[in-house]
Amino acid sequence: MTVSEPDAPDSATLREGASAALGDAILRVSATLDLDAVLREVIESARTLTGARLGVIAIVNEAGASVGYHFSGLDPDEERRLVAWPESLRLFEHLRRLPGPSRSTDLADYVRSLGIEPPAAFARTFMGMPMRHGGVDAGIFFLAEKADGREFDDADEAVLSVFAAQAAAAVANARAHRAERRARADLEALVETSPVGVVRFDAATGELLSLNREARRLVEVLRTPGHPTEQLVEVIVCRRADGREWSLAEIPLATQFASPETVRAEEVVLSVPDGRSVRALVNVTPVPAGDDGPGSVVATLQDLAPLDEIDRMRSEFLALVGHELRQPLVAIKGSAAALLEAEDGLHPAEAREFHRIIADQADHMRALVADLLDAGHIDAGVLSVATEPAAVATLVERARTAFVGGGAGHAVQVDLPADLPPVMADRRRVLQVLANLLANAARHSPAQAPIRITAVRDGTHVAVSVADHGRGIAPDRLPHLFRKQSGDAGTAGHGLGLAVSKGLVEAHGGRIRAESEGPGRGTVITFTLPAAPDAIERRRAAVPDASGAPTAPPRVLVVDDDPYTLRFARDALSAAGFAPAVASGEGDLGRIVRREKPRIVLLDLMLPGADGIELMATLPELADVPVIFISGYGRDETVARALEAGAADYLVKPFSATELAARVRAALRRTENPDTFRHGKLEIDYGRRRASVAGREVELTATEFDLLRLLSLNAGKVVAGEVLLRRLWPTRRREGTNVVRTFVATLRRKLGDDAANPAWILNERGVGYRMPMPGEP
Repeated sequence: MTVSEPDAPDSATLREGASAALGDAILRVSATLDLDAVLREVIESARTLTGARLGVIAIVNEAGASVGYHFSGLDPDEERRLVAWPESLRLFEHLRRLPGPSRSTDLADYVRSLGIEPPAAFARTFMGMPMRHGGVDAGIFFLAEKADGREFDDADEAVLSVFAAQAAAAVANARAHRAERRARADLEALVETSPVGVVRFDAATGELLSLNREARRLVEVLRTPGHPTEQLVEVIVCRRADGREWSLAEIPLATQFASPETVRAEEVVLSVPDGRSVRALVNVTPVPAGDDGPGSVVATLQDLAPLDEIDRMRSEFLALVGHELRQPLVAIKGSAAALLEAEDGLHPAEAREFHRIIADQADHMRALVADLLDAGHIDAGVLSVATEPAAVATLVERARTAFVGGGAGHAVQVDLPADLPPVMADRRRVLQVLANLLANAARHSPAQAPIRITAVRDGTHVAVSVADHGRGIAPDRLPHLFRKQSGDAGTAGHGLGLAVSKGLVEAHGGRIRAESEGPGRGTVITFTLPAAPDAIERRRAAVPDASGAPTAPPRVLVVDDDPYTLRFARDALSAAGFAPAVASGEGDLGRIVRREKPRIVLLDLMLPGADGIELMATLPELADVPVIFISGYGRDETVARALEAGAADYLVKPFSATELAARVRAALRRTENPDTFRHGKLEIDYGRRRASVAGREVELTATEFDLLRLLSLNAGKVVAGEVLLRRLWPTRRREGTNVVRTFVATLRRKLGDDAANPAWILNERGVGYRMPMPGEP
């Protein structure tokens, strides 16, 4: 073997042929970004000019790991043998690390000198060269078996050097294009999902170039039904804060703001001729195009309607506070004045009554202040509860005793079944809810009218109801009953207590509702609390499955930083018969998974300071648990990235309780040992750990069967090589995905799967492997 620098060919004919072939290859590189087509042309040209019978290019990624092969001149059987040869990666890795080209008259002897046993009928003469571009490895270019058994010479080496450089450039271009495409997709996803409207205009013509989703939503109220949003440019009128108005059709926004100055946080009213309008906070930034012209103008629009709503809610809240505090203050002031102004003194009984009123109303004000603080915590999403198993009868009795002992003039009737299960409750908070509901019932019931408390099991929850015989509520007012009200004519007296009760119940994972048959027919307010897990387990254990064995609900872990999503998912999963556990994403997620031992994990794609896909790739605890991502990002690129990383499914917010339960059940069916898998002649018996082709049993090692099982359980989806490596060879991760390729090649060979045209284990270049769905051709 010799290693030498390439010399220029001596033959003018060779130089002319190499130049022509090289020119053709360069044209192909310039004309297409199809890397496979370029590399095929490079190998064919190099073989033609050197007289080699076969050629191979092995491509590596930026990290130096092999990602695929390109063959020329080999028949399918030769390609299979080369790919299946366990030592091929070692040989190519050695050649890739050489400083320059190498050639030999006897490849078999050369391979043996490296401590590698070559396969039978290995090529005699060969020439190889590492491919580098800009100092970065791209792979190895390999030619073998020169015609008539002749040796490769310096001229051949020069040709190989030229084409290896072109192949390396093509790989580098493909990498750059892929990186640019990813960056562009990320930027488009960022703009499209931005909570701020983004509009782009051509600076020269004022033509509308693009609108993101929020911008379309913002101007939707201005759009004429049946007409596209873009047509608004022809009719919309803008009014700036200084009173100036203009029509976008006559004077485009791009012209208005095309000066080098930017506009920051200016209020602009957008309106159409029929009077419809929206108010937005506008920022405008010209984007110059350098020497090519004016470029574009980017305008961001922030809807001011939510700010107006905040102002309205602030005013309403202040009115609510004034209304709630005014009544006890009036009572305290009147009682104190009566005590101070009595000229002849008061009878002790009368004085005692006035003192009692002052004390009761002071207690009432203290409760109101606590409700105000709780309302603030609820609105901020930071209200917390510490739940523990509690008997419903005990909670109801304590609330009834406190209510009656406080001087209430209403009797409280309690009707609870004896077999009612305990609930998960923060005792103090649930007593607060019951106290609010009893006080509300008393305020709206005739004097001495009884108040009734009942409870029943409601699936995995317990429903507690407080019913009065008061004036009732009109049906159109029921949806507004639990909003913070300032005591208007339609909802007078409901005030803050019901709004706080709603927040407290939902913090427990329950729901609250009101029912009334109409004015004068009374009102029933019902809230639910989750039954204690032990009670749920005991109830389900009494129902055997088809085999006669008791069933246990599947444990589902939900990880999300949004408390509303956690509560919704917990409620929906409980109602569907699962045993949910929730986590905010803070702390040691691995420890949480080990503690909860879930059979499936619902994981937020974007947690504070963490990427869900990276967590799935780096946390060993998630390696053997199906993961369903939940996210507000629904772009195809994001979903594809998650599924390619090995996710079992992907749910886009908002989703319904029915869809959530169905997706979880489907993921469990796919991943938890179905009976068999059949695709054509291939049959896999999971229970017996056997595989057969056309009735012939295939002898597989434990790891080979686990690889086949994992691919078949994820049939229809691409399983990344890194995922296979992490799940099946966690102790060999330093070796990279080479071990995966070796096992895949062996498994294909045992199944009789043609590597050139596989039927069962398909290669997704640069990503991983995929098994077709049953029935898929």
